[in-house]
Amino acid sequence: MSEHQTGKAKWEPSRKEIALTSVLGSFFIGQIVLCVLFYNWANLDALLYLGWATFGVSFFIIGGMARYAFQTRGGKAVRQSWLETTTLVDTGIYAVVRHPIYLSFMIYPVGLMLISQHWLSPILGFPLIVYLYHIMQVEERVNMDKFGDDYRHYMARVPRANFVAGFIRLLRR
Repeated sequence: MSEHQTGKAKWEPSRKEIALTSVLGSFFIGQIVLCVLFYNWANLDALLYLGWATFGVSFFIIGGMARYAFQTRGGKAVRQSWLETTTLVDTGIYAVVRHPIYLSFMIYPVGLMLISQHWLSPILGFPLIVYLYHIMQVEERVNMDKFGDDYRHYMARVPRANFVAGFIRLLRR
């Protein structure tokens, strides 16, 4: 884990980004509503179970491990959020992928698509996934400013969101 600490670089969303986040947040809520109204709409139980498993793994395992790593290794000040780290976290799940929190948020809509199986769910979910990937890239620019060369070396070692490549790279190290 790097001990490079700085108070630089904090991303402030533009009005356009706030509006887009609001619209896409309503898409996510729409997917949840579809799951309630059209639960297992196509009656494909295998997809339903896969959807619940996908959602559960994303929320509890990926999201939980990421939160735990930030809380225990992030070096936050007393009254800061667990997301406001002062130390580059590159251990645990962060040794496999650089953005496990965003990755888990990207997997949620996939799980919801599989749970509802309604044709409208992918239309609502895919734009959210694309936007979250874009936000990962924005976050990387902020982290490069915040952590400098430590983050650049981390980027060379650990893939952005590819778990398979991340595990392979981790095993080779």
